[in-house]
Parts: sequence; C-alpha cells; structure tokens
Amino acid sequence: MKPAPFGYERPRDVQGTLALLVEAEASAKIIAGGQSLGPMLNLRLVEPQLIVDISGLAELKQVEQRGNELVIGACVTHADVEDGRIPDVTRGAMQRVAANIAYRAVRNRGTIGGSLSHADPAADWVSALSALGATLTLRSLSGARVVAMEDFIVGALESVLRPGEIVETIHIPARPASARWGYVKSCRKTGEFAHAIGAILIDPSAATARIVIGAIDSAPIVITNAAELFGGRITGDYKERFDARVADLLLAKAGVANATHRHIHVNVLKRAVREAAV
Repeated sequence: MKPAPFGYERPRDVQGTLALLVEAEASAKIIAGGQSLGPMLNLRLVEPQLIVDISGLAELKQVEQRGNELVIGACVTHADVEDGRIPDVTRGAMQRVAANIAYRAVRNRGTIGGSLSHADPAADWVSALSALGATLTLRSLSGARVVAMEDFIVGALESVLRPGEIVETIHIPARPASARWGYVKSCRKTGEFAHAIGAILIDPSAATARIVIGAIDSAPIVITNAAELFGGRITGDYKERFDARVADLLLAKAGVANATHRHIHVNVLKRAVREAAV
C-alpha cells in the first residue's frame, strides 16, 4: 500500500518545527529516520495531513558531555552510538544495545529520539535507557520540561508527550566503574522486535540496583530500588541471591496473566543478571 496524501515541511530549526506543530495541531506527524512512521504511513495506520521532517536539524544532532552525564540530541542515530561516533559514558553498555537493534539499514537511519517518541514497549532504548537512569528534555513553544525515562512511557505506543511537544535531548548518567551491566532480549529471529527484555544496572559496592522488565504489553516494569529481587540486600553474590519468584510476582501484578509469558520474562531477566556478573 501507499500513504494517503499529506503535506510536507522541512523546517530549518527547532523553533520552526514547534511552530509548525502548533499550527497543524493534531494533524501533523514528525519524521526523522522514518523507521517506525514510514511503515505506518504505507499501511495507512496513520493518515496525517502534514509530515514535518526534522532529519536535517543540526540542533538535534548535537552531543555534549556535561559533568557526569552525556547529553545527546534526539536525531542521533543508533549507528552513531554503535560506531563510537559519540562518547559512551556507559562503559560500552549503550554501544552493545545499539549494535543489536534490528538491522544495519535500520540503525543507519533510525534515531534514538524517534524510537522513544514512538513509545513501543519492545523497543531497545525504552528499556535500556530506563535501566541506565536517563532523563529526557521535552521542548515546546511554551518552554522545556525534564522527564525521567521511566515516567515517559505510560502504555503501549503512549507517552507523556503533549501536543506540539518533541523529545529534544536525552541525558545519560555516567556509569560508575564499580557498576555492572546486563542486557538480554529474546526475539523469534534476529532483527525482530523483542518479546522479552531484561536490563540491570547493579553496583554491589553502593548496594544499588535498577532493573527493567521490558517488551510487555504496557509500559516496562522499572524497579529503581531492586533489593527485593535479591533477598532484601544487594551484595557481591547477587547472581546467587536473585529471586525468580519475586520477578514472577511483579509480572503478575503488572497484568501479565499468562504463566508461560511470565516464565520467558523471568528467564530473560535471570540471563541479564548472570551477564552482569560475568
């Protein structure tokens, strides 16, 4: 199929983009890499009156290290991260996540901001950046606001983005040298969206852990204080202390009623914990 007819604008800057969105109200869609929106247009799952192309905005491709965090523009591509064209303050965690997103053709054009804005719970950056403790700057004509990544997704293909608002930058905290990282996903075949994701950032020396169970039918489960999954305390033997029963209970509370689906998610998370312990 082919898209329904639509208007096309290619603004020169972010302010021009925001003005177009306000003028068009709900009838506009933003396109950057087009890896999510393109297929939806072709299938006529969306029929916007206006497409606003932000792929050429240099403002949204900036990368800056500010103190103890990395700030990247929304139009930075997966391949930019994979190929090391931007600094990686996560000690390789982001680079490994990027390298396993879909296929190389998708990574060449797909953007981090676009993936987050699409709000698919099975998207890699949704779970990975939640586990890494990232925050987002959202911009509109009325100003900017900061939202924690774990609060950004509110449901399948639903986010807290307001009309006329875009993801401007992503802020990723530096990963401490003592923190360990594990990220595992289960796909039916390479390149497909995951049907289970487990991510963990754990620092036994600080007794802290963040865990994400992603690729469920709603917003990912984000546990910012994950001691309950390790018998109440986080120590160096966390791999042995991981309690699969608690993970299963969390999934059940989140509405994952199918026991087989919960089993897959729990085992993917268990593999992520083991990866972090290597």
